[in-house]
Amino acid sequence: MGMVSIVMATYNGEKYLEEQIESILSSTFQDFEIYIYDDGSKDSTMEILNKYNRQYPDKIKVFQNEKNLGVTRNFLNAVNGTRSDYVMFCDQDDVWKKDKIARTLKRMRQMEVQFEKELPIAVFTDAHVVDGNLGMIHESFFLSGRLNPKLTDLPHLLMENKLIGCTVMINAALRKVLQSSPLPEKARLHDGWIGLIASSLGKVGFIKEATLLYRQHESNVVGNKSFLSYILNRVGNLRKQKRALLELQHQAGEFARLYQDLIDESKLELITRFSKLHQENFVRRRIIIIQNKYLKTGIIRNIGLMIIV
Repeated sequence: MGMVSIVMATYNGEKYLEEQIESILSSTFQDFEIYIYDDGSKDSTMEILNKYNRQYPDKIKVFQNEKNLGVTRNFLNAVNGTRSDYVMFCDQDDVWKKDKIARTLKRMRQMEVQFEKELPIAVFTDAHVVDGNLGMIHESFFLSGRLNPKLTDLPHLLMENKLIGCTVMINAALRKVLQSSPLPEKARLHDGWIGLIASSLGKVGFIKEATLLYRQHESNVVGNKSFLSYILNRVGNLRKQKRALLELQHQAGEFARLYQDLIDESKLELITRFSKLHQENFVRRRIIIIQNKYLKTGIIRNIGLMIIV
């Protein structure tokens, strides 16, 4: 089995960090290293990390960024430091199931046989949503938010990311794509960026079972929202939604620029067309969205999309 590199981004994560690291160390699959990149923590995070580094010098590598990169660029920068066959992403406050690595790796290897190893592939899974004390909030991240994780074609992912970053594994071919260009400035989230690479240049795989406990608490940078809270948030803050939609278009524009030499012409046109939506008039924007299937999950989300676009 090839080595798996687990990249963890930390920032003031002292509260749950040890529990997360211990859950990874107890994995059934043991051929892994953990690369932990701290983004300038002010609490005892670095003390905890250095303790684990001393205990497991061959398994846990600790780095501290010279300047704060933010969660997205911290993760993508961390990937650049790996050289293994596969890379997994890890948050600082979840709990991994013992078979998370083994199960995800099995699906990845199946896909590499089905397609080809040189194809960029990303695999993601479902997650149990839990509270700060690991009490179950919902059995399924996707059911709780009424998201369809199977809508991972390029047009859908341009409009709505489906990948949960802390469940994602990528292969060496996808990492090489990341390493071929500078760190993006416009990427909204690392998992969304990974999804775009996999859907435009390779394949995206999904495991319907949950492989971790996805902790929701007051300090989450990105968290799970129930469908009702999603609706209330959207209705109450249309300006914020318009800004988010524009950010997705800017992300697509930068993505097209960085990887234009790798993406085939039809997909590059699809990405570029999406990136220029804001330049079109009221009617034309809606026609382009429908024609190209730049859509979200479900009727309600897409009605909302047609209102804000």
